[in-house]
This record gives sequence, C-alpha cells and structure tokens, in this order.
Amino acid sequence: MKLLTHMTCCFLILSALLIETAVGKEKSADEPLRERKALYLKTSALTGVPWEFLAGCDQYARMSTRKQTSEPLIALHFSKREWAGLANPNEEDQNPLSIAFFGGSGLDGNGDGKSDRENPEDRLFAFAQWIAAEGPGQDNNRIAAWKFFRRGKAVEMIDGFSRLYSHYNTLDLSAHAFPLSLAAHYDYQSTWGSRRGWGGLRIHEGTDLFADYGTPVRSTGYGIIEMIGWNKYGGWRIGIRDIRGNYHYFAHLKGYAPHLQKGHIVEPGQEIGYVGSSGYGPPGTMGKFPPHLHYGLYLDNGKTEFSVDPYPVLRVWEREERAKKKATH
Repeated sequence: MKLLTHMTCCFLILSALLIETAVGKEKSADEPLRERKALYLKTSALTGVPWEFLAGCDQYARMSTRKQTSEPLIALHFSKREWAGLANPNEEDQNPLSIAFFGGSGLDGNGDGKSDRENPEDRLFAFAQWIAAEGPGQDNNRIAAWKFFRRGKAVEMIDGFSRLYSHYNTLDLSAHAFPLSLAAHYDYQSTWGSRRGWGGLRIHEGTDLFADYGTPVRSTGYGIIEMIGWNKYGGWRIGIRDIRGNYHYFAHLKGYAPHLQKGHIVEPGQEIGYVGSSGYGPPGTMGKFPPHLHYGLYLDNGKTEFSVDPYPVLRVWEREERAKKKATH
C-alpha cells in the first residue's frame, strides 16, 4: 500500500511538472506577441495612430525578414542615413537633438535620452510619428504608408492586416486548417512544377486534391478574400490573403459558400466553396477534367510575389489535424 501511495504521489508530481512545463512553453511562445501588442498600444496612445494600423505596417515589414533565424520584436526599420539624417556626419548618432537638427527620423521612444536605431521601441515610435505627420485619419495613414514602403500592394495588404487585427483583437492569427475535411474521400500528390498545355505552355503552380463533386472546401487560415469569380484557367476560384501576406488560391470550384464576397474575413476551417471541375474556357465551362481542388500558395517578400510548392505544408496541416482529432477521441 505504501509503495502504491508513493507511486501515486510521484505520478501526480510528475503530471504537475509536465503540465507546468507545457504551460510555461505556451506562455513563452505567447510572450513576444503580448510584448509586441503592448508596444503597439503604448505607441498608439502617444501618437494617435491606431494600434492595428501600426501592427499591420509592422507585419508587412516582417514579410521581408522571413529568412532571419530569429523574428524581431519590431520589424519596421530605418536605414542609418534615414535615422541620423542625410547630412549628419555621424551615421551612428543617437543624440535626439543632433538627429533632429539634421532632419533625421530617429526619435527617443522609451525615454532613455537616446534615439537608438536598434531599439524596437524607438523604431516603432519614430515610425508612428512618421505616419502621424501626414495628418489624422485613415486616408492620411494610407498615404504615409505608401510613402514609407513605396509599393501600392503594401497599402492594400496593410489595410487587410489591420482589419484582421481589429476584428479579432489579437496578434495570434497563425492557425491553419487542411482545405478538405479529413472525413472526405480525397487523394493528392506533389504536382507543382509539372507541365500544363492548355492556354499555352506553362507550369502547374499548385497541388491538385482529387475529391468527389461538391466536397466542401475550407479556408486554410485567417485571411481576407482578395479575389472571387471566374478565371479562364481556374474556373470559379477564390484567392485569400492571410496575415503573413501569403496568397491562398482555390480553383476549379463547383460554386461558393453562401454570401461570400470580396473583402470578407474568413477563418481556418470555414467553408468557402465546393470541389468541381470548372475552368479551361469561358464562364460556366465544366467537365474538362475530373473534379478536384487546385490549391496554390504564393509568398510575398515585400517586393514581389512568387509561387511555392504547397505539397509539404499540406502534409503538415493534414498530420496536425489528424493528431488533434485523435487527441479528442
């Protein structure tokens, strides 16, 4: 009995430690997001620029840091000359007065008396003041963002990111879902890069998931519908831009879920359409190939958009969903 009691106590202690460790890991994973949002809120209160707009701009800047080994707290950045001032003889200058004298953008955001380009709080504050200098209101914010990033697509993405942050009131929008229900009958292989001949020689920019007509198609993440309607190649298709700037392309659909429109916000697992065989012709063309979902994934690095093979990430999402389903049974 004593041995059993001892083993029971050990089991309870070990279980508590495992739970504490898991919670600790979850907290540590969430901590950068909480710290980042706190900075957005503080800077918004100081400058009047909406926190979700600052978050949207920072998220756009983050797209160009994908290859970095560690994700910066604040991705917005200035060149040394922009920060210190073009005529400033000291491009490493951290003195707010001399930086202001030479017309630099650098500011002291954390009150330590220095305008430190490497300090995320200083960078965010300087950026927010750049935005605020254009004038109040959404239109002026958008104009300032265009002047900073010098790309029309940037403003469109920032608007979308800001809407998502405002709608959900959180920065944690990284969840994904497999585009088909695991209960559906489907099959897919890696076909990205294979040749396609209809409409001219080209490569296949996606993965084909073969399934029955009418099988529900689901959004793979949080995002905004950027494109919906007919395309002579993809037939009835939907394009969704997610919070990381990735473009998710769903094509050859039979039709759409009710009431979906361009600009609507969607969530992981939300039904958006149905597997079909539309495309390869004028509007309404169907049946030129077996029913399937063409799923394409396009990344944007802040300068250009390009197709990547979605097959590996589809496998990951499928495995994760199976694991979650197994864990709940």
